Amino acid sequence: LWTDDPLRAVDFYERIVGLTPVRLDEFRRGEAPFVSVRVSATTILDLMTRSAAPVVDAMAGTAGSAGHPVNHVCLAMPESAFQALQGRLEAHGIAVSAPMQQSFGARGLAPRAFYFRDLDGNVLEARYYQG
Repeated sequence: LWTDDPLRAVDFYERIVGLTPVRLDEFRRGEAPFVSVRVSATTILDLMTRSAAPVVDAMAGTAGSAGHPVNHVCLAMPESAFQALQGRLEAHGIAVSAPMQQSFGARGLAPRAFYFRDLDGNVLEARYYQG
C-alpha cells in the first residue's frame, strides 16, 4: 500500500486496524526500505512510501503503475474482531461505508461487511464469515 508517511501509516494499522508491525525497528534505523503490517501468519501488507514509486516502476518494468491508492484489500476476521475494528474506526472519526449484508467474497457469503479508507486514501474492506 502506498503512503506519504510510513510511520503514520504503521501507527494507523497497528493502533486502529489492529495489525502488528513487521520490520519497524529496522525501518526506523534505515536498514529496511519499507515497513509492513501482519494480516495473518501468511500475509503482510507492505507500507511503501509514495516517493519510491519511480524505483518500484523501474524494478517491475511497469512505468506509471506505482504510487496510486489501492481499491481495495479485504480483511476477513472473526465477528468479535470485526465489531472491535468498527468501534475503533468510529472512535477515531474514520468514516465507514453503509454496512453490507450477505456480501459475497472468497469464503462465500459474509453476514456483514463495510469499507473504510486509511489515512493515505487506500480502501479496505472488513468482513466476517460464520463458522
